[in-house]
Amino acid sequence: MNTAERRWIRADLRARRAQAVLTVLVVAGIVTALITAATLLEDGTNPWRGLFTRGNGAHVWLHTRDAPDPAALKALDGVTDVAGPYRSAPATLVQGGKKTPVALQEMSAVLPSVGRPVLREGRWLDPGDANGVVVERSFARAAGLRTGGPFTVIGLNGATHGLRVIGLAESGDQGFYPEWTPGVAWTLAATLEQVEPALGRSESVTGLRLADPDDTSLIVQRTITKLAGQVQRVSTWREVQASMELDNRLLGVLLALFGVAGLVAAALAIANATGARVLTQRRDIATLKSLGFTRRQVVRMLVVEHGTLGMAGIAAGVLIGRLITAYALADTVVVPLSSAPLLAIAFGTALVVLVAVWLPAWRGGRTPPLPAAPVTPPRGHLSRMARLALLVRLPPALVLGARDAFTRRLPALLTAFGLAIPMMLITIGLGVWATLDGFKAHPEQVGQAAVLTVRPGSVPATDAGRRALADADVVAAYPGTEVDALVPGQTRTVRTRALGTVTDPYPYSVVEGRLYRDRGEAVAGQGLLDLLHVRIGDRTRLTIGGTPLIVRIVGRVLEPEQDGEVLSVPLDTLAPKDALPPQYYSLALRHGADPAGVRARLQEQGLEVSQAVNPADRLSVIRVIIVALVAVLALLGLANLLTASAVGLRDHARDLAVLKAMGLTPRQVMGTLVTGTGLLVALGVGVGAAAGALVSSGLIDLQGAASGIGAGIGRAPGPATLLLAMVTAIGASLLVALIPARKAARARVPVTPR
Repeated sequence: MNTAERRWIRADLRARRAQAVLTVLVVAGIVTALITAATLLEDGTNPWRGLFTRGNGAHVWLHTRDAPDPAALKALDGVTDVAGPYRSAPATLVQGGKKTPVALQEMSAVLPSVGRPVLREGRWLDPGDANGVVVERSFARAAGLRTGGPFTVIGLNGATHGLRVIGLAESGDQGFYPEWTPGVAWTLAATLEQVEPALGRSESVTGLRLADPDDTSLIVQRTITKLAGQVQRVSTWREVQASMELDNRLLGVLLALFGVAGLVAAALAIANATGARVLTQRRDIATLKSLGFTRRQVVRMLVVEHGTLGMAGIAAGVLIGRLITAYALADTVVVPLSSAPLLAIAFGTALVVLVAVWLPAWRGGRTPPLPAAPVTPPRGHLSRMARLALLVRLPPALVLGARDAFTRRLPALLTAFGLAIPMMLITIGLGVWATLDGFKAHPEQVGQAAVLTVRPGSVPATDAGRRALADADVVAAYPGTEVDALVPGQTRTVRTRALGTVTDPYPYSVVEGRLYRDRGEAVAGQGLLDLLHVRIGDRTRLTIGGTPLIVRIVGRVLEPEQDGEVLSVPLDTLAPKDALPPQYYSLALRHGADPAGVRARLQEQGLEVSQAVNPADRLSVIRVIIVALVAVLALLGLANLLTASAVGLRDHARDLAVLKAMGLTPRQVMGTLVTGTGLLVALGVGVGAAAGALVSSGLIDLQGAASGIGAGIGRAPGPATLLLAMVTAIGASLLVALIPARKAARARVPVTPR
């Protein structure tokens, strides 16, 4: 590229600095969304993957009554190493008046080679500090525990032990709290012996490291057969991975949808902007070609000028995406995005940008080398819009604006389409927002009709329900218990929740089928139906503590816990040894009652009370993501709008002098220009909003089904919200279009093309 070409590019960029900066910001926003989405969706960057790799985690964890022989387990075909066995015992964490169940797990002072926790704060267990414990970090955050703080626990024998938190750690062998309960604290064997001296009140936990993770089901079957009824519960790496990635995948899918669709809209915006510059510079290009510039040189200048803006946006997007995943999502992203998808995003976006730039640049290169290139807009018949405006006798300014809107039909349609895509994505984002608001306002629709869960604590189990119902704000107390059941084939366990009774069932929100009416009937989440490959009306056989349980699934409920892999039955269905006494009571409160106040009153009576975690609270970061993406999409719409305004002014620059000579006031001339752009805006916004409203709930339901919650959660934005969004978009667009129109209408000399 010679000096003359570089000077021409530099001068043109200086002449349109605002549009150049806008193009860079649009591309940077799209690349940032794509990189963040890929980081959250990539399997290798899932929080579980990073923790599992660093801790050399076990693929299978066996919970047995007695400690198995590790040598016999290691001898199994496919097992490469064994972690443990470790003793684990339940206890109760006491913090003031609050009591929280916790599992104390034995661990050595030297971190093992397999299944070792990843220390995040403080230090590891030390034989010289017998009262020290290391707490799982997500549980510590939920409980408000800090390094160096007290950790007072009560054993099952009622004795109180004052321990101390000496470190916080994470593990890829279990999910985050509270989705994965109870919370875990690692202690030395001697410390655990003091808290729970009775071996019969504890269990043994053993981890198996496999040569091939795909053989997990087969190894679990062999292990259960070998241990002959000793296995109480089994958890696998797939369960932990799924529990850790649920929220990430929801964010990732949302960002990916916005990023990919936004990339298409950005390509249209860049192509329209380049095409507009070619139209407004046809005289300059013709002059350059008459001075000896070749077609190849003209195309090269245009591609370099507009492509450089795209490359700058890509570089900025890569940098911003890296910073977001490294700092803003530091607690979620353990491993940064690998080089392969990062390069694919960068080169893919670059290819899209270059193609979008090259097509109008190629047309610009075909400009004939004439000193005065024709600048008059295409001629033809009045558009249907203009004819309708004449028919209803609208003011002349609006009729002329309707005529101008579709002077160039293909660019007009591309402009409207470029505005429709951002508006469609904004509408989908509003649908996600409405869905979260629905979770918040109506938690009973996602299986949370009970706001509080009460456990007996220091009071007798038979009195817990009676004391809870004595509160004026409690309208119902449903007895419940949770057990782990082996699925058919005994390859893994799933949560079985016995809640309510046949005569007084828990008010689940059943989206398919019906609620259970008799013993032996059950409802299930979408995740469990997919796992067992069953449908509503089918019977399935599970094993609880060695006892078979045959149930008929009569309905599907929206189940936000455990990826929907939960079976819910009435308490009457379980055998007496599993159902009595109830482990807890789920409390339904009076409408308008304050859950925090009820919780405080019940805790004063010695009850352990926990509040349900609403899915909207876990996904609150999506609201921030939606706001950021709406800003990027607004920039996309602004870029298309400025292009349309520039082309309109260029096409009708000579008409302005004629309109003024005909007697139109500056305000009428301004109305003509704004009407031409406003019709395209209204068309794009209307089509985009309608398309987004039609597909938003369906897309949300698809993601809900994929995540295990199930279809039926999607909500389209309300009519008032949608109307407000459309009015805001159209109004803001008209205000933006008003700026160049006002300047052109008040010009004293006729506007002439360059």
